[in-house]
Amino acid sequence: MTRISWSRRLSALLAISLIVAAVCVALGIWQIARLHQEQEFNAAVRAGLTEGPRSLQELVSTDVDPEAVRYRRVTATGTYDGGAQIELYGRTLDGRPGSHLLTPLVTGDGLAIIVDRGWIPVGLDRSEEAPPAGQVEIDGVLFASEGDPPGQVGDANERVDTLVRVDLERIQAQLPYPIAPVYMLLQAPTTADPGELPVPAPLPELSDGPHLSYAVQWFTFATIALVGFVVVALREGRGSSAAGGDNLG
Repeated sequence: MTRISWSRRLSALLAISLIVAAVCVALGIWQIARLHQEQEFNAAVRAGLTEGPRSLQELVSTDVDPEAVRYRRVTATGTYDGGAQIELYGRTLDGRPGSHLLTPLVTGDGLAIIVDRGWIPVGLDRSEEAPPAGQVEIDGVLFASEGDPPGQVGDANERVDTLVRVDLERIQAQLPYPIAPVYMLLQAPTTADPGELPVPAPLPELSDGPHLSYAVQWFTFATIALVGFVVVALREGRGSSAAGGDNLG
């Protein structure tokens, strides 16, 4: 039986191996947690989308909890406020650079909702970005703000024309009327011709992502670190035993 003779080198190697293994295990656990988050997101989206479409007025008010209605299908009738339109910069479609257009839809009861009307390519003429005039009927899916939810009616003089995320609080700050605490991702503009810009953005792809494979990799690295230490320690033990035998001879 090989006896391991502990040395400073082996003690240092054991400490390093334990640290590396602990870090790898922690990263593996984090990836498992990310997997569960992804699965919860997918389940929430599927649960919302399985519900039949409801009218905006039935589901949404200015004080509704965004978590309670996100991913629900809705229909809405109203008039676009093209003068308050914002460009959501840095969004791609099939690898092509572009932006999304965020346009308030003002309904008959005074409630407005921000509508992501879809993707436009870089360099599109401003006249082609204008929303349809008059009353429109649209279908879409509700999403929570990517920033803070809207608060009080803001000051329309504080205006920005471009954002990098759907920040409803920032948008509210420049509108003279209240908006819903969720926004709508447009799916079916019934008054638009097929192929016209903007192109309605697809719904988020539902997959578990690479988190499980990443977790397996991190746990494998932790095992390698520990097994590697044992192999080195056993080799040193055999070397020490052989040296001791030679000395006895």
